[in-house]
Amino acid sequence: MVSNSESAYVPEVPIRDDVIRLGQFLKLADLAEDGVQARELITDGEVRVNGEVETRRGRQLVRGDVVSVAVPKGELAAQVG
Repeated sequence: MVSNSESAYVPEVPIRDDVIRLGQFLKLADLAEDGVQARELITDGEVRVNGEVETRRGRQLVRGDVVSVAVPKGELAAQVG
């Protein structure tokens, strides 16, 4: 996991298809340990997609979307590649 500030590098995580669901991407990008944690983060309003809070686990992400998660030490982020 990489901790990010506004000016920090956001790693790009490649996906196989044209779209990926938010819950799946959180696990793929190591922003969540498993599906349970992904669901909790989303339900608690801790996940942002392109700067907007997202509460739908099934949200479709496309290449270029930036997903960030609020954690106690700051924020983690990854870009859909």
